Amino acid sequence: MNTVAKPQFKGKRYRLDKPELLAPAGNLEKLKFAVHYGADAVYIGGQKYGLRSNADNFSFEEMREGVEFAKKYGAKVFVATNIYAHNEDIAGIEEYLRNLYEVGIAAIIVADPAIVDIAQRTVPGLEVHLSTQQSTLNWQAVSFWKEEGLPRVVLGRETSLEEIAEIKQHVDIEIEAFIHGAMCSSYSGRCVLSNHFTDRDSNRGGCCQSCRWKYDLFEDTREDGVRISEESSAGRLPQRLVPGVTQLPLHEPEDNPFSMGAKDLCMLERIPDLIEAGIDSFKIEGRMKSIHYVATVVNAYRKAIDAYMADPEHYEMKREWMDELNKAANRPLNTGFFYDTPDHEDHIYEPEEKAAPFDFAGLVLEYDAETGTALIQQRNHFKPGQEVEFFGPDRSSFKQIVGELRDEEGTVLDAARHPLQRIRMKVDQPVAYFDMMRKKK
Repeated sequence: MNTVAKPQFKGKRYRLDKPELLAPAGNLEKLKFAVHYGADAVYIGGQKYGLRSNADNFSFEEMREGVEFAKKYGAKVFVATNIYAHNEDIAGIEEYLRNLYEVGIAAIIVADPAIVDIAQRTVPGLEVHLSTQQSTLNWQAVSFWKEEGLPRVVLGRETSLEEIAEIKQHVDIEIEAFIHGAMCSSYSGRCVLSNHFTDRDSNRGGCCQSCRWKYDLFEDTREDGVRISEESSAGRLPQRLVPGVTQLPLHEPEDNPFSMGAKDLCMLERIPDLIEAGIDSFKIEGRMKSIHYVATVVNAYRKAIDAYMADPEHYEMKREWMDELNKAANRPLNTGFFYDTPDHEDHIYEPEEKAAPFDFAGLVLEYDAETGTALIQQRNHFKPGQEVEFFGPDRSSFKQIVGELRDEEGTVLDAARHPLQRIRMKVDQPVAYFDMMRKKK
């Protein structure tokens, strides 16, 4: 799961204020975890105009509650409004934007120039950030959007650190960049595989990640003389799918099917390069990810950023941060386009995706220091004698064996079986509200 070694960044180096850590939040609970575990800002989706139609997404009342929670921690809430709109999508957008502003949303993330224009005219007090879907990769394009009144541009994932440093040299504007999470195998947001295979528009929230599907590959052979040798086709069964054309499989039945998804981006080991390139906001991908994933990834980056800003000259990447992050990762990792153009080693040509190695087992609701007992809200089955691990934003993780379990009435339990059941158990070290308990799968 470790990132692939890449050349060092050698461009112009900047010293900035601490960069913003921007985390995904697919629902209100994930928002609260992201903020509690260290996000300076979160981005969410409303019930319209976003690119994650399968996320839970937020009602206006949930947005209001999320904004109020975030403010307690000094954090902001942004809303992705980043579809490429068709005519039918435009109706009602002014009212939607006014509602976002009224509930306290700090900024919207927009790709469509029409929505940029509508937002600036309708709610001039609402910041507009240019979405990565616009594929902005050069300083002149960034300068154009600054002249249009935008305070921030989310660069395309295809931008290198050298290019980012050059952009900062030419344009005084906030730069946001994805530093962790899924990578699009196409130009970000410009893929239409999903449209073709499932009639779901990836640019209107319907991407079904067709690049990660498993495919059988075939080679066409005409009957008029272009043939596959007997040796290469031995043991393979031709399938006649088109009149006059024989299609022969290019892999053996026992081989893995073909896939073409990209490895996930991870820049945890390269925090100094990100900061010194001049990136103002570090963005984590994953509004569809679990609470455990969001908390784990945000916590790792929070610790790394804080450590660097506290003492840049003596900063050292701690192995434990990467070890923690890998407990939530389920795909191979690399550094994307930041150092050079990805090659064949940066794609997943055979399915490698595995389940994350840990399950979120429980949430700490309270802790009694006198008795050393915690009240745990069950999130996954666990039982006495099982090894679990606690972690939180203000502590290193620690392992322990589950001892006696009791429900709130004091009845001894043989296992924590019921979702959201409140259970008391002894813990080996002090814990706090919002700390999490996980178990190996």
